Amino acid sequence: MFENFRQSLRDLMDRSTTPEARRAGLAQMKQTLVQARMGLDDLRGGIEQTRQRLAAEQRELETVRRRKGLAAGINDLETVQLAEKYEVLHAERTDVLTRKLAVQESELAMVEREVAEMTTALKSAMSGAAGQPLQGESVAAELDAMLDTSGADVAQEIDALGRTSARSAREAEAERLLAELKRRMGK
Repeated sequence: MFENFRQSLRDLMDRSTTPEARRAGLAQMKQTLVQARMGLDDLRGGIEQTRQRLAAEQRELETVRRRKGLAAGINDLETVQLAEKYEVLHAERTDVLTRKLAVQESELAMVEREVAEMTTALKSAMSGAAGQPLQGESVAAELDAMLDTSGADVAQEIDALGRTSARSAREAEAERLLAELKRRMGK
């Protein structure tokens, strides 16, 4: 996604394009940037899920270790052996989730930097750093308004689109049934 964005930016800045083509290119770049920001939210959600799973595994590991100690205190060798088996399992899962969390956090930092670069590049392109500025547009205000959509706003827009689509489908079905009824009645 980021390479396509960069290529579009290079194409936009390298060529002499018509204002209409430039606006279309900028609109495409804005859309890509919005999608990238939504991707950041997904990455953050994944990190939170990994943290929750890691915390649960750490609790399980502590529980198994405590039970192992209690079983050793009463010389219950069978329970100690079983606890050792589960201790290894939970320790391994904890280790894997710890590494996964570190990788996810690194990926988030990298993508945040790329999105910041994309935002700066888009603002520069919209302000006309590589050519004539777009007239009649408040570049910073327009871009900030487009990019500062919260997850709730996006979810509301998606829900509204779903409702509109469902309503259109119901209306089309009603029209089809009405046409069928008219045909049967000979009108």
